[in-house]
Amino acid sequence: MEFKRVVVTGLGALTPIGNTVADYWNGLINGVSGAAFIKSFDVAHFKTKFACEVKGFDAEGFLGRKEARKLDPFVQYALFSTEEAVKDAGLDFEKLDTNRIGVIWGSGIGGLKTFLDEVVNFAKGDGTPKFNPFFIPKMIADIAPGHISIKYGLRGPNFTTVSACASSNNSLIDAFNYLRLGKANMFITGGSEAIINEAGIGGFNAMHALSTRNEDPATASRPFDLDRDGFVAGEGAGTIILEELEHAKARGAKIYAEMVGGGMSADAYHMTAPHPDGLGASLVMKAALEDAGLTPADIDYVNVHGTSTPIGDPQEVKAISDAFGDEIYRINISSTKSMTGHLLGAAGAVEAIAAILAIKNDIIPPTINHFTDDPAFDPKINFTFNQAQKRVVNVAQSNGFGFGGHNASVIFKKYQE
Repeated sequence: MEFKRVVVTGLGALTPIGNTVADYWNGLINGVSGAAFIKSFDVAHFKTKFACEVKGFDAEGFLGRKEARKLDPFVQYALFSTEEAVKDAGLDFEKLDTNRIGVIWGSGIGGLKTFLDEVVNFAKGDGTPKFNPFFIPKMIADIAPGHISIKYGLRGPNFTTVSACASSNNSLIDAFNYLRLGKANMFITGGSEAIINEAGIGGFNAMHALSTRNEDPATASRPFDLDRDGFVAGEGAGTIILEELEHAKARGAKIYAEMVGGGMSADAYHMTAPHPDGLGASLVMKAALEDAGLTPADIDYVNVHGTSTPIGDPQEVKAISDAFGDEIYRINISSTKSMTGHLLGAAGAVEAIAAILAIKNDIIPPTINHFTDDPAFDPKINFTFNQAQKRVVNVAQSNGFGFGGHNASVIFKKYQE
């Protein structure tokens, strides 16, 4: 069968370096770090005292006090970024067939803050169960797309993908596949995460996953640097409007880029550690290229998973080397997590937006905080260290890898008739 073409017609973002797409992109290309000491709870007894928090977000101003109290922050973030994307896409749902518009959302953890608060309150009591009636519907990971569909009256396919830090890449791939098969006209897709709280930071500290560079938070996220010591936790949301091409053209939509492929794989190796040879990561990039009908010679930019962990970064470089061969020396690589931190289940969405805007603007956002070359990496590889670089970007690929060995990679290209 002949697949339908799928295009990007709207974007929305709430990130540690900007609460709109424009501010997020400006932060990226100017190398702004979103890391700072945590303000949302007392970190006195925590090994890591900093993170990439969302700044200046007023949930009650956006939603109203009563509604905000019903929603976990990960849902608040989802609704906020989606409102920007809906406006950006110029959507008037009264003029569209909402039975053929769906929502597929990604979140690795869901309502962790809600779960933490309710369990702590119960533990402090006398054993009498006095749980908030909104506890369960605030916490469950699938509730974000539910609220988005309710707000806009969208009755198409609606669910959440959960694959740890690959979650919103998976949500994009699922939406892409439904659209090219003709099962819907449009999807609101992306991801959100809100884990900067005692449980999130404490849990990742217990795994020795987080950077502990408390003396210099702004430079703590150091992908591919010799002295990287762990990832920096981030939070926020990214929304992408994916639309079947003819539907977009019929309503006169602006088009950012075309989504042309997605790949998925498993490491089948370890609960949290990536395969040391990057086998699953290499496989997923090859799968995405095959799905898109492209070769490594077609790729100009890879927005890598690049978390700044000692074991994660080397395996991804091995994987790219295996998947791209000598083409690795021609492409630009960068990790925008050096600026945003790691948004876990939302990472794929906000990084896909970075890849889409790199195509639109022909600018590669940098990998900041590079101070010392790691001799394990070939010096001929262009990691786009410290400064954005201008180049024509016709095709960009974006990777996401998650605990459990989940891998997902997406590919976008410049739109042409």
